Order: sequence, then structure tokens, then C-alpha cells
Amino acid sequence: MIRLSWTQPEDLVPHALEAARLDGRDAAAIRDRWTAAGGPADPPASGATPEPAPEALRALARELLDDLDRLPDPPGLAEAEPDDPGPVLALARPPELPDPGDLHDRVLGAWLGRAAGCLLGKPVEKLPLDGIRAIARSTGNWPLRGYFTERGLDPAVAARYPWNRRSRPTSLAEHIDGMPEDDDLNFPLIALTLLERHGEGFTTDHVAQAWLDLLPGGRVFTAERIAYRNLLDGVEPERAGAVRNPFRDWIGAQIRTDLYGWTRPGLPVEAALLAWTDARLSHGRNGIYGAMFAAAASAAAVAGAPVDLVLAAGRSVVPPRSRYAAALARGIALADGDLDDEAAIDALHAEYGHLHWVHVLPNAALLAFALARGGGDFHRTVTLAVSGGWDTDSVGATAGALTGAITGARALPDQWTAPLDDRYATSVPGFAGARFSQLATRTLEVSRCASS
Repeated sequence: MIRLSWTQPEDLVPHALEAARLDGRDAAAIRDRWTAAGGPADPPASGATPEPAPEALRALARELLDDLDRLPDPPGLAEAEPDDPGPVLALARPPELPDPGDLHDRVLGAWLGRAAGCLLGKPVEKLPLDGIRAIARSTGNWPLRGYFTERGLDPAVAARYPWNRRSRPTSLAEHIDGMPEDDDLNFPLIALTLLERHGEGFTTDHVAQAWLDLLPGGRVFTAERIAYRNLLDGVEPERAGAVRNPFRDWIGAQIRTDLYGWTRPGLPVEAALLAWTDARLSHGRNGIYGAMFAAAASAAAVAGAPVDLVLAAGRSVVPPRSRYAAALARGIALADGDLDDEAAIDALHAEYGHLHWVHVLPNAALLAFALARGGGDFHRTVTLAVSGGWDTDSVGATAGALTGAITGARALPDQWTAPLDDRYATSVPGFAGARFSQLATRTLEVSRCASS
């Protein structure tokens, strides 16, 4: 029996009830109907319960998901967190950014940094914060100084905190042989394909078609899997992310949009608009703002801006009264404060630990903290990002891409880039035998075409 995660109606209802609660929408009557029928109140952290629900409960779940979609927003939410980027971007005032210098070195640095940060976080993805610290301490790698290893790992610690089973064979220091496949690297390839095929005028329909052409359904997760399913059900792309999708505020869109900034050096608002076009296929509100932030910050980073301006550029395209803006501000405030690294991360977990580890808000706060406290230093930033837990490979990837672009490929530490061997093992069509040096060249070609 296959229990496909992130798609079963009975598994989605508890997540949708939690999403409604976080938005301030009144779902009490729906919750009462669900629990009275025997539905579980707690969202399954892994995306699927072990056994399918009885057909009657599953039918009720479908009905309640539609009812939850129809709940009105509380007063003021749409104004604070609009889905339309027009008014926000019209008022955006990004900082003055330097003229881009050696773009190839910075774009290659972004690709390599994204890979290295992702690879650092892969084996501990899904682990609790205590588990990450226990493993690293047991192997003499705390504070983090390099890729995770199981050499010297106490068997009791290993039993209590098992590695991510898919990543262990390819992502521990003793096993690394190039960059293994990961959605955090595959989605930039999709973005590159979109720009190569359609240029800067690509639409959300083009994004949907690219997914269907290039990505198996089993290689997308959470909000992306919901949108993919909806597309197959005949839902139009502009609505695919809004139907029975409780994951619209999760991190998936934020991992997809760096490349739009890499191809718009010094133009964060333009990069953010491209990101919105992509992100709206699967996400809403704070999920979209994460995508816009990543693209705008990336546009500043490849222009050679220091990290404070990179953060300012990213923040300039985020609605200032949104929860995403508040998460960024909190991460930066902790970075600027007196708490040491562990205590500051503990404070983030105290404030955001009630959210699922894939939700965008805790990961945004952690990303901002790592960037601000890391000060543009690649090693310090990626190790802080992954040390903080939650979606370790995704936050590591974005932090690595931004600081990799700031640093440039030539100045990145060999300990992080040498194991990559300039290779990425991906199943995305058109990228067999991918090399990061070649990807940087293709990225620059799209950038020049789009900017001419």
C-alpha cells in the first residue's frame, strides 16, 4: 500500500485547520464537524497518516477542505498581506546597488554556494534541533566546521536521531561524490529552462507546463504537489495553488527563485516580479513573499552588494506589515543582539517552534539571522543556517547562494567546493552531466539576452 504524502484529503484537513487558525479565519465549526466524525486533530508531520481513512471520513474531508477554502479572511489581512504584487512593488525602494563586476565569478559562486549549503543540510533535514547538535557534538563537529560525518558517532545518538535516509548515502562527508540530486537545485534548473524557452515574458502557464514536462509528480512536495495534482485535475494555473492547499505559506516557492535574481543583477524589483510569476502557481501570501525576497536579494548579491544591502534589497519587495517581514526583522534583530549563536537560535525556536518545520516563517527568520550575523562570510553563514534546524537543506541552500554570490567562486573555501567536483547529478531533462561552470555560463547567456 502506498500512502502518498501531502495529497490525501484526510491528511490535509488538520493542516488546513492549522493554516486557518494562523490566518485568523474562524474554522471552529469545521473543526468540530471533523473531530466529531473521528478525524484527527493534529496535522501529520510527515504529510501522511499510516492508514487510509474510511471512505465516509475521506468524503467529509473533501467537503471540509472546500469549506475551508471559502472561509473569509479576518479584517485587515488582505491589506497587510496582498496576493497582488503591483502595489507592493510600485512602492518598493531598494537600496542603491553597485554596478556588477565579474558576473561569471559571482553567478558561479551562487551556484556553488547553493549546492554546498544544500549539501551541508541534507543529511539532517527533518531532525530536531537537539538532534543536529547531538550528532555534531558526538562527531567533534560542533560548532559546525564542515560537512556532517558519521565517523565517531555514538551509536546511541545515531539510534535516537537517524539521518535523513535518502540523503545519508550521498551527503555525508565520507560519501560525497559531486552534488547529489535535490529539489533545491532542480528548481533553479526549471527557472533556467523557462528563461531559455520564453525569456522574461514567461507566464504562470509556462511554469505549469514546465513542471508537467520536466518534473515527475513524486519529485515535488507540499504546496508544489498540491498544485501539480490540481493541474492534472484540470484546475487552471492561476488557481492551482489556491484549491485544497494548506501549504501556501510554506517554503517551497522560496527555493525556486534565486535564478531570477542571478539574471537581473542590480534589479531586485524586476527579479521579484519574475519570482511572483513563478511562485503564484503553488503559493500565496507569505509563501510568495519568500520567493520575492530570495529573488530580490539574489539580484543584489550578484551585483556585489554587501550583505546589509542584500538584506535591504530583499526586504524592499516584501509587504512591510506581513508576517514574513516580521520574521525577517526578528532574525536580524537577534543577529544584532547580545545573545550568542546557540541562545539566539533557541530564541527563534521558542518563538516559531509551533510551526511546521517546512513553514516559510521560521525558515525566513533563521535565514535572516544567519545572513546578518554571518556578515557575508560564506563559512560562518552556511554553518549558522544549517545549525538552526528546520528546513536545513533549503535554508542552507539560499544562505549559500547569497553569500556565494557576494564572495564569488574564486574566493569560496575549497573545503566546501572541492567535494562538489563541479558536478550535479540531476534527472531534469536537458541537464544530463550538468556542471556548475556550464550552468553559470548558461545563466549569463539568459541574463544578457533578457537585459539587451
